[in-house]
Amino acid sequence: MEEFDAVVVGAGHNGLVAANMLADAGWRVLVCEATDAPGGAVASAELTAPGYISDLCSAFYPLAATSPALLRLGLEEHGLRWRHAPSVLAHVFPDGRNVVLSRDLEETAKAVGEFAAADADAWHAEFAYWQRIRDDVLDAILSPFPPVRAGARLARRLGPAEMLRFARRAVMPVRTMTRERFAGDGARALFAGSAMHTDLGPDQAGSGIFGWLLTMLGQEVGFPVPEGGAGQITAALVRRLSTRDARVDCGRPVTSLVVGNGEVLGVWDAEGQVVRARRAVLADVPAPVLYRDLVGESHLPARLVADLDSFHWDDATIKVDWALSGPVPWSAPAVRGAGTVHMGADLDGLAGVANDLACGRVPRDPFLLLGQMTTADPSRSPAGTESVWAYTHVPRGERWSPSRLKRRADRIEQVIEDQAPGFRSLIAGRAIAGPAELAEHNPSLVEGAINAGTSAIHQQLVFRPVPGLGRADTVIDRLFLAGASAHPGGGVHGAAGANAAKAALARDKVPGYHGLVSAAHKMLYR
Repeated sequence: MEEFDAVVVGAGHNGLVAANMLADAGWRVLVCEATDAPGGAVASAELTAPGYISDLCSAFYPLAATSPALLRLGLEEHGLRWRHAPSVLAHVFPDGRNVVLSRDLEETAKAVGEFAAADADAWHAEFAYWQRIRDDVLDAILSPFPPVRAGARLARRLGPAEMLRFARRAVMPVRTMTRERFAGDGARALFAGSAMHTDLGPDQAGSGIFGWLLTMLGQEVGFPVPEGGAGQITAALVRRLSTRDARVDCGRPVTSLVVGNGEVLGVWDAEGQVVRARRAVLADVPAPVLYRDLVGESHLPARLVADLDSFHWDDATIKVDWALSGPVPWSAPAVRGAGTVHMGADLDGLAGVANDLACGRVPRDPFLLLGQMTTADPSRSPAGTESVWAYTHVPRGERWSPSRLKRRADRIEQVIEDQAPGFRSLIAGRAIAGPAELAEHNPSLVEGAINAGTSAIHQQLVFRPVPGLGRADTVIDRLFLAGASAHPGGGVHGAAGANAAKAALARDKVPGYHGLVSAAHKMLYR
């Protein structure tokens, strides 16, 4: 029987971040990955045509470029290189108007000012506010809950009155938030489209903070991409881990955990072998999978089992990748340099899409998030060509046959063709992934849910993944939830993995830590 200090279940980016942090602390670590390659949703491959690199899931990484968890690992020393498109983001309205977010503050202010002159100054004011509090906000959002130190710093910086107003901002719908600050459609669309990177529509509570965070990060650091594909983030994490006392075993599914007397002791793999975990098991899998499949309900309090029935997944996803023989022929020249493009809806249209999804309807007019990858990173395809993807959300539970997926991909292409006449004539290859295909690539993308659970406020902080502590600690001693189902949720920032590693280290070293956590769990789930 093999023995390690820690076993990490799942080699997604969160699992690899956690493994690196534990290995840095001198622990001997094994990472077990069910699929044949590490990375999970942070991976790339030639899907559409030879020489065209497609990112299989996630693609642009403003959070990765600013996350303390990833910055501390120094991945640039292990081969990671960031690249940028000339412009960060363009929002294309159905009527052909567009607004472009640039890393150049003056350029963005000018762009939003074309929709309403006062918005140029309003944009400057909003970005100044962001710069004033960004470090404290990022620390508060990404650190273990509750963010005592970061929250205290933010409160001191803002003062009681302004802190109360910031709390209001944090729970506002993005439509309301932007109407209070901007007069024109341009600025409003940038925030609302960014909020749609989650599963929240423009009129849902909490959508404002997500739109604000991504838009301000875009203004500050852009939406960078790894040179050579998303998989280079994973490759750098694995290379770093290989220099420590750690091992990554791919094609080694964990089928269950060994639990005794309320404590995790190790894992069973698919070959029936037991791996002993002397100090901890960290699980980079969705919470329902961890609790129901790997732990088993017999080891869980009845109230926790009942709470799992109310776990709320995010919407399903359909993604299309294309190999193009030339750049996208946008009617609006300003859009050509944008790495990310939002298109298909104005603010009211976004609300309609969100309402359709909430009602279980496939939106007739899809809202698209599109990536021009060669524009951002010339290594993604041969010179003079373009590697492009787009994704859109659809309701969960729909059956997507190959013919139905093809029709949806054709509809997505029509939305692009309307704004870029001649797009279809450039297609040299196409790959379509529906909810089932995304889950086949990465089992953690359950039914095509890319966020490991809704971003809605009722499943954030102490409500993520279920009402509890909002921390990586679980009711099983020495077992920690390290995936995006845990606080702070989805996105490639590594915070969930880092928080789990911190909790494991604290359990091992801090006197009284286990007693406090155990007492809290008994109070919550008795």
